[in-house]
Amino acid sequence: MNGLAQDYAEIFPDEVVTHAHVRDVELPYGAGTMALITLDNGLDHTRPSSFGPKGLAELDAALESVLNRDEVVAVGITGKPFILAAGADISGMPRITKREQALEIARYGHQVFGKLNDGRKPSFGFINGLAIGGGLEVVLNCTYRTVLATTPAVAFSECFLGILPGWGGTWLLPNLIGADRAVKVIIENALNTNRMLRGPELEPLGIADATFEGADFLERSINWAAQVLTGPIEVRRPEVDRGEAWDAAVARGRAFADAKVHGGAPAPYRALDIIAAAKTCTKADGFALEDEALADLLMSEEFRSGLYAFDLVQRRAKKPVGVPDRSLARSVTKVGIVGAGLMASQLGLLFARRLLVPVVLTDLDDERVERGLAYVREEIDKLLAKGRINADQANRIKGLVTGSTDKKVYADCDFVLEAVFEEMKVKQQVFAELEGIVSPECVLATNTSSLSVTTMASRLNHPERVVGFHFFNPVAILPLLEVVRGERTDDASLATAFAVAKELKKNAILVRDAPAFVVNRILTRFMAEVTRCVDEGTPVEVADQAVLPLGLPMSPFVLLQLVGPAVALHVAETLHEAFPDRFYVSPNLQRLVAAGKPGVWSWNAQGQPFLDDETKALLEQGSDASTAEQVRERALAAVADEVRRLLDDGVVAEAQDVDLAMALGAGWPFHLGGITPYLDRSGLAEKATGRRFLPRGVASLPG
Repeated sequence: MNGLAQDYAEIFPDEVVTHAHVRDVELPYGAGTMALITLDNGLDHTRPSSFGPKGLAELDAALESVLNRDEVVAVGITGKPFILAAGADISGMPRITKREQALEIARYGHQVFGKLNDGRKPSFGFINGLAIGGGLEVVLNCTYRTVLATTPAVAFSECFLGILPGWGGTWLLPNLIGADRAVKVIIENALNTNRMLRGPELEPLGIADATFEGADFLERSINWAAQVLTGPIEVRRPEVDRGEAWDAAVARGRAFADAKVHGGAPAPYRALDIIAAAKTCTKADGFALEDEALADLLMSEEFRSGLYAFDLVQRRAKKPVGVPDRSLARSVTKVGIVGAGLMASQLGLLFARRLLVPVVLTDLDDERVERGLAYVREEIDKLLAKGRINADQANRIKGLVTGSTDKKVYADCDFVLEAVFEEMKVKQQVFAELEGIVSPECVLATNTSSLSVTTMASRLNHPERVVGFHFFNPVAILPLLEVVRGERTDDASLATAFAVAKELKKNAILVRDAPAFVVNRILTRFMAEVTRCVDEGTPVEVADQAVLPLGLPMSPFVLLQLVGPAVALHVAETLHEAFPDRFYVSPNLQRLVAAGKPGVWSWNAQGQPFLDDETKALLEQGSDASTAEQVRERALAAVADEVRRLLDDGVVAEAQDVDLAMALGAGWPFHLGGITPYLDRSGLAEKATGRRFLPRGVASLPG
C-alpha cells in the first residue's frame, strides 16, 4: 500500500475504496493490446465511485504496472455502469488538521493522474456516465476522450463547495478548450447552482473527441481508439486562442464571481488566478499552483462550511429529523388545490407532474379557474418545447388538471391544499367548508407563509388532519418545503405530508407551529434591521449593498422586489404582533405599499437599480446614518438572536435544520454553510447570544 494511504487511514476511516480493475483488450485492426482499467467501488450506481487515499494508491499501482508492459500499446480508463467517478472522497476532509496533509493529497492526485499523460503510452478516457470533479480530471489527463451520449452529469463542482479542480483540471481544461469555455465550466456552471453538463455537450465544447450512443458504448469507443492508433481517424483540435480572448474570459469570470459571491468566497478567485496563469505557464508550474491553492482552500473555513452544507443537503434533507414512520402515511390518489391564482396554478402543475394523479383547482368564478388552467397548459407546453417531457407526457399531465367553481369536487380527494389570500378568517372559512365535503381521512394542508396552523384548525371538528405545507416561490425551482405540525396535528397526517413532499421531490423539514416558521422569520428579522437603518438615515444604496460581502444571492431590497412589498409588510406585521419588541415595521415600507410601488428600486436600460424621484419623495429618513459595516453587523446580530430563539423555543430540532432551510429556501450560499457557521466563525453568535451554535470542528476548522 502506498505510504499516503497508510498515513491517512485514520483520516479516512470510512473510505469506500474504488478499485482499479485491469484487463487486456485485443484491439481490432491489428492495433495491439490495450490495458483497460475499470474504476469500481463494488456498489451500485446510487453510490458513485470516488478517489480516497487507498483508491488513488490502487490506481497508481495499476497504472505503473500496465505502463511498464512492452506489449501494451495504450491504456484505457472507464467506470462501472453509469458511473465514471464522482471525484475526491470528501468524507475525511474535515479531519485534515494540517496544511501539509492537504498539500500532500493535492500532489498525490497530480502524481497518479499525471501518469496517464506522461508520454509512455497513449491513453483513452471513456466517459461512460457521471464524471464530476476528479472523475472529470482523470480523463482530462488522458490523451483522448469519448463520452456516452446519455451521460447525465459532467462537471467541476469544486468552486460550489469552496475549493477548485486541484488534480489538473484548472490548468488542463483551458489549455484544451480555451479560457472562455473553461471559465464557463469551472466558474460559471459551478456558481450557477452547480449546473451539470450532459453527454452531448462535451464534444462541441472540445472536452470529448467523440460521442457514442447505446449499450455498446465501450465496444464502439474501443473500436474508435483502435482507429486512432492505426491512423484512419485523426483527432484534430482547434488551436487555443491565447490572445486578448483569454484575458477577456478571465475578466468575465471575475465579474461573474463578483456578482455571485461578492468576494465572500476565495475559491473562484483562486481558480481564475490559475486560469490566467495557464495562458503561458508550463503544466508543471500550473500543477504546482493548483497544489498550493488546493492546500490553502482545504484549510479554509469556507470549505469546511461548504462540506457541512453539502452533507446537510445530501443526508439530512433526505432523512428529516422527527418525522413519524412512513408506514403511517395514507395513499394520495387525488389532490385538490383551493385557489387558481399564480401560486395555486404553480402548485397544481407540480402535483400533477410529480404525483401523476388527478388534480383539481377551484376559485370564485369561471374566469379565474380558466386563467389558472391556461397557465398550467402554457407551462406544460414550455416543458415540451424544452425537451423536459415528451408529447405523451404533456398530454397526460394536461388531462390530469381540471378546474371548477364548486368545492364539492374535493369529495374524493385525499389531500387538499389551500393557497388563498393570507388572511386567517378567509383560511378558517375555507377549511370549515372543506370539512363538510372531504372524507375523514383527507389531509387538509395550508400554504400559509406566516399564520398559525393551530389557530387555522381550531374551529374544526377534526383539527388533527391539518398540516402546514409551506412552499417557496418559484415553486418549481426552490427545493425547500416547511412542513408545519400544529398543536393537534396527528402522526398519520404528518407522515402523509412528508410522503407527498418526497414524491414532489422537495426537501422537507419538520417545523413546530410558530409565527412565520423558519425562513420567513429569519429573513424578516434581517430585513427589519436593514430597513430600520434606512429609516434612521442610512442611504438606501449603502444599506442595500452592506450585506453583499456575505455572498448572498441578492441584496435585501432586490429581494424585497422579488417577494413584493405587500407580502413583506404582511409578514412583518404578523411577526410584530407576535413579537413587538423584536420585529420592526418600517413606516417607509408601509408608504411604498400604500403607493402601490413594486419595490424601492427602479431599473435603467442597462439593468442597474436606481432610486427614482417619486420613490425618493415617499421615503422619510432621520439623520442618524450607519456605515455599511454597522448595517451588516446589526442585521446579522439580529439574525443570530432570532436563530437562538428559534432553537430555544423548539421550532426546529437543531441548528442544522436552520442552515438547511436557509440554504434551500433562501439561497444562502454553501460557503456560508447556511447561516450558523458564519455567525460562529465571525464571532457574532457569541457576541449576540453568548455562545456558538455549532461545536468547533463542525462546519469549521478544529479548535
